[in-house]
Formats: sequence, structure tokens, C-alpha cells
Amino acid sequence: MLNESMIIEIKEPSEPVVTCANCQACCCRLEVMLITDTGVPEEYISVDEGGVQTLRRLEGGWCSALDRETMMCTIYENRPLICREFEMGSYECIVERKAHM
Repeated sequence: MLNESMIIEIKEPSEPVVTCANCQACCCRLEVMLITDTGVPEEYISVDEGGVQTLRRLEGGWCSALDRETMMCTIYENRPLICREFEMGSYECIVERKAHM
């Protein structure tokens, strides 16, 4: 008879927890459409030929509002709705991290 106290449960390795300290701002390489007015300053906005407004992107695809030294948003209080709703550590966040790290 098998002694249940001797059974070792095998667990799948979990994804590393994403925090502000290890975030790396991977989502700041995504295209961000401005679908509501949150007060994004004009210098951070691009407008395409169809009139669609997006956050301006720099070399390497980085968001123009990202401070590359601190990896923090320089317009955090006025960031677009899409950025506000993008959850750190969410499935989408993990997918972006895997693509860029």
C-alpha cells in the first residue's frame, strides 16, 4: 500500500512575477491608438493618412513618451486609455515580454 504522506506533488514552473522593478516596459513597443482624450501632449502624437492618432514611436519601436533611462512613462498621468488598461503581469504582458526579452 502506498503511503500518501510520501507522495511528492509535481508543479509546473510558474512565470516570473512581473513588478515595477523588473518590468522592462515591453508594452511600450506596442502601437497605441488614441481612442479617447486623456490629454496626451501633441509632441507625442502621430497622425496617419487616415487621420488615426497613435502615440509617436521612436527608433526600435519604443514609445516616444518612455524615458529610456528610467524605463518609466513621462506622461503617466495623461497616458492613453489603452496604456491604462494594459495590466502588468497579464497574459498579454507575458507574451510581449517573451517576444522582446
